[in-house]
Amino acid sequence: MAEVDVAQARPFLLVAANVVTWRRCGVGGQELRPGTKAFKGGAKVYVADVYWGPGGERLTVAGRERHTGRWIIIDTATRHLHGFRPKLVHTPRLLELLRASGREGGFGAEHAADIAATLERYARQYRAGIAPNRPHPDRCLCHACLTGESGAEPVAEAGG
Repeated sequence: MAEVDVAQARPFLLVAANVVTWRRCGVGGQELRPGTKAFKGGAKVYVADVYWGPGGERLTVAGRERHTGRWIIIDTATRHLHGFRPKLVHTPRLLELLRASGREGGFGAEHAADIAATLERYARQYRAGIAPNRPHPDRCLCHACLTGESGAEPVAEAGG
């Protein structure tokens, strides 16, 4: 029966992204945490669904869970992802999980490229909005500082 499932598992196009290695959090964005609660930093995830209503702030993604390595589908913040790109998915277990959750089908090639570009723009915007007007910690390892994204420059304190 497994052979029939693999034979029926036709690949489809999704938008892939990577989880940021380090993210800013806490009061004033002065704390750094690796990856997210569900995914290791740098892990590849696949966008299964986008909530365009609130501006693409949250995404439903599928990826390998941080501790167990099982495939999971979870909602996460767009700002925790980077490097959005169209990707053809062949992994049978992932295809099966997406079909079981009603998220099969993927995107068309041109549509996936547009979605990837839009999500990358949103992710940069949301990362820049974390603790604006606050300097980054010394030797900051956040994604914006490591990649030189705009908005990563330390901001001088007023009256100083």
